Amino acid sequence: MKLRLDRWLAMLGAGSRSEVKDWIRGGKAAVNGRIIRDPALSFDPAADRLSLGGKEMDGRITRHVIMHKPAGVLTAARDPKQPTVMDLLPLVYRSIGCMPVGRLDKDTTGILVFTCDGEMNHRLLNPGRHVEKCYRALTEGALDEADVERFATGIALGDFTARPAELRILRSGETSLAEVTITEGKFHQVRRMFSAVGHEVLELHRVSFGPLELPAELPEGAWRELKEEELAALRQAAGMEDA
Repeated sequence: MKLRLDRWLAMLGAGSRSEVKDWIRGGKAAVNGRIIRDPALSFDPAADRLSLGGKEMDGRITRHVIMHKPAGVLTAARDPKQPTVMDLLPLVYRSIGCMPVGRLDKDTTGILVFTCDGEMNHRLLNPGRHVEKCYRALTEGALDEADVERFATGIALGDFTARPAELRILRSGETSLAEVTITEGKFHQVRRMFSAVGHEVLELHRVSFGPLELPAELPEGAWRELKEEELAALRQAAGMEDA
């Protein structure tokens, strides 16, 4: 896909459309080492090299990110009062429309994926694709096999009935540790499922999203772009491997 040079620079957050037009006409922009003075000329962000003011820019407008979401931040594009996951990324990611795939509650930690690909985002969140999300939960009270069976048959939550989910008890006692795998992602779903069987969630952490597991070397609040093989696996989970 080709873009006008002024739009390309504006999408990357270099400046407003009028500002970048002035810079281009002033000879500050170059593509593939050649000064370009016409803002209307079109180029391929995936193939052409871009520089501004003598500095080479990362011209990619399609990027994909994995983040270890920390507690206390919202999964939202922006919020006037509270920090969001977008505040943890450089501004260019917001400029090019790299948005979270789904959401995690404010106090839930763990893996969060971002993409500029709207079609992939939509497909990954479609319940019909059964993309699995695995959470590790610390709960009040002792979990037992009756809870495992309740999760396996689906739990009525008032406004909807949660689909059957796999509950694996890792530790049971005064507080319990368990992993639960779901294929949908309604608001506060995992917390509500545990609450429905009499166990309040004390801590919740997402360990995997589809084929991707949270990298052990990624601390809370840190992020990196997806590796090629990770993106390929995600596209396959979305049914886009041949797209």
